[in-house]
Amino acid sequence: MTERALQDLLDALRRLPGVGARSAQRMAFHLLQHDREGARRIAAALQAADRQVRHCERCYTFTEGVLCSICLDPRRDARLLAVVETPADQAALERSGSFRGLYFVLMGRLSPLDGVGVRDIGMAPLLERTGDSALEEVIVATSFTAEGEATAALIAQALAGRGIKVTRLARGVPAGSELEYVDLSTIAHALSDRR
Repeated sequence: MTERALQDLLDALRRLPGVGARSAQRMAFHLLQHDREGARRIAAALQAADRQVRHCERCYTFTEGVLCSICLDPRRDARLLAVVETPADQAALERSGSFRGLYFVLMGRLSPLDGVGVRDIGMAPLLERTGDSALEEVIVATSFTAEGEATAALIAQALAGRGIKVTRLARGVPAGSELEYVDLSTIAHALSDRR
């Protein structure tokens, strides 16, 4: 196919994570064949989001205002700050309903192989944010990948000596799982992090 508009659509859809050539083609053909109204709604929503969504000036998550609704909520516990990699990670913690503190979104994680260094994630604003006198504990909630662990170590090192308690999310055997099916690394961490 050499139709330019169609090829542009396929290329645009392939920019999404986990979408390859076949998935992009399936989505594009569905929208064009069965749901032109859906295609127009998606296009309009993307354009509106591109114009209106920006980063919260305090925690760097996505928002349409200067500050996000969580940073504006006076019922949140200002003594606790969870540091996450992405807005999606923040949303996951919020859905759990178990955290009532505030957040800081790094908008990435260290990944030297991908050329992502300290300056490419929100370390400088995070260090500035930890100067808040109400803050008592920083909960490092980065992923348990090699990159997430390296980012967590960097944060702990940067905050050492600031008089702030730095903790890490616990890891271990998932609830409801059978031990024989859990990977060995998870079992090892669960044993060493037991309480």
